[in-house]
Amino acid sequence: AVVSTQSTGAHGDDKGKLVAIVDVIDQNRALVDGPCSGVGRKDINFKALHLTPFTIPIAHSARSGAVRKAWEKAEVTKKWSESTWAKKLASREKRSQLSDFDRFKLMKAKQARNRIINIEFGKLRNAARKAKK
Repeated sequence: AVVSTQSTGAHGDDKGKLVAIVDVIDQNRALVDGPCSGVGRKDINFKALHLTPFTIPIAHSARSGAVRKAWEKAEVTKKWSESTWAKKLASREKRSQLSDFDRFKLMKAKQARNRIINIEFGKLRNAARKAKK
């Protein structure tokens, strides 16, 4: 089976949670189960899923217990949390939770960082010009 995460464009409470595709119902829908991510066994449209590179070896229509064991053996949750995809989603969520004052502090920190970078770049550029002469 293929482990997939629900699309961020998908609706409902299970948005962004990892699920395992347990079986294919028809060309439009799959039976999914997310025993380790809190998603109940249900059918989901393929358009509401984004496939991840993680796979777990399970039989067709495997029960939740078998899916959980294969999931934990393959350490899917750990691999997902280390992936850049999950980190990007987490940072996006963190940024959306910022208050107005937090956004202001972030802007000022970026300005200070860029000021330091530009000063060092100017020093290097001037040193390169002097070396050229």
